[in-house]
Amino acid sequence: MELVHTCYRITDIDRSVAFYSALGFEERRRLPIRDEAINVFMGLPGDEDRLELTHNFGVDSYELGTGYGHVAVTVDDLDGTLERLAERDIRPEKPPYSVRAGGSRLCFVRDPDGYRIELIERR
Repeated sequence: MELVHTCYRITDIDRSVAFYSALGFEERRRLPIRDEAINVFMGLPGDEDRLELTHNFGVDSYELGTGYGHVAVTVDDLDGTLERLAERDIRPEKPPYSVRAGGSRLCFVRDPDGYRIELIERR
């Protein structure tokens, strides 16, 4: 088995693509679904399309619910990444921290629809 992709629904394609592009994702393709929706596939350089963003026409908001946690991505330099993101007005929920002594530094940002994205600094 292989994890192929993660999908969630978005309300504004341009805002979401700009957010994920700021994290280093590349837009790979858009796939219309009849007259109902459009899927935007994104991936990190050198990897497959791992993120499917679905925009349903005529839907202005979604409830995230209590079951969703987050999507996690690794970064080489967390402080540098946060500086670049701040230039696009993307800020962490709270300053970077480690869950345990000697553990990786991490923090969370939110995408335009409120989905949490964990940034984990590679050790």
